[in-house]
Amino acid sequence: MLDNPLNNQEYAVQTIDMRVDYGRFVAVNELCLNVPRGEIYGLIGPNGAGKTSSFKVLATLMEPTYGDVFIGGVDISLHPEEARKHLGYMPDLAPIATDLKVWEFLDLFASAHGLNRTDRRSRIEECLNKVSLNDKREELCKNLSRGMMQRLVLAKTLIHRPSLFLLDEPASGMDPVSRQALRNTVRELADGGAAVLLSSHILSELEDMCTMVGMMSKGVLVDSGKISDVISRRSSEERNLVVSCLGNPIPLFEFLNKKHGINQIITSDEDIIFTFKGKDNEQAQLITEIIEAGFLIKGLQEQKKSIEQILLEIDSNTTTQKPEQNQ
Repeated sequence: MLDNPLNNQEYAVQTIDMRVDYGRFVAVNELCLNVPRGEIYGLIGPNGAGKTSSFKVLATLMEPTYGDVFIGGVDISLHPEEARKHLGYMPDLAPIATDLKVWEFLDLFASAHGLNRTDRRSRIEECLNKVSLNDKREELCKNLSRGMMQRLVLAKTLIHRPSLFLLDEPASGMDPVSRQALRNTVRELADGGAAVLLSSHILSELEDMCTMVGMMSKGVLVDSGKISDVISRRSSEERNLVVSCLGNPIPLFEFLNKKHGINQIITSDEDIIFTFKGKDNEQAQLITEIIEAGFLIKGLQEQKKSIEQILLEIDSNTTTQKPEQNQ
């Protein structure tokens, strides 16, 4: 592989046509990923989408079948040890040495990263504070709750101050308190200039936490970008509108039923909910026509699609590709 042709230090992660094959099965197909520093990037998709295989390659646990991967501008195939200095990896259900105390567990990893005794002590204190576990430093790991164990693994991931964090299902098994601590830590890391790449099945929390998102289906990165941009792109042609009117909503129902691009009309006491397919200027024209027709409108709300809704639509619309045989 060549040195990074872009030589762009703005990105913590870059992949160029990265592919992962298992025999004839294509798990990840020509993934092109760009994650800038200071961003929280959620890589999402259903089971089998290729997320875990992508994480393993980025964590230097396996090599791609082909393609280029750069961590902090370092080619992971040419310089894997150098690339590892830039990243911290938190796998799903990471093993923990349960007979060690919390501080001893972290000290083990701090030693592996070459920190001296003085630096290890201060770094352990720092990491325990970040994940709100400082009061558990003398506790045996085996006595921690599942959520606390996850926070401890996150603290281990922070110990060498990497510039890229790979967090695979970090909220798995966490209670609400632990999830809030996780969100705070992740945002603090991004505010400090690190990039955080994470996966999660809790899409509502991910949507609230992340600044960017990449959607995978059947090994393909189908969409990627700022969350607001992805939602806007995927909602631009069809959106749900809620119109609140004074008086009987039936006349407005009949009025809308005759309009082009409107379907799935639902009425309640005062509200009418319907799906409108059209561009923004066409929606504005429809609202003008409603008012000019004499209907008394006291409220209008546009319901944007959620990341979960968009992902379900993408997965259902992605055609299954035939497995390709390696040459």
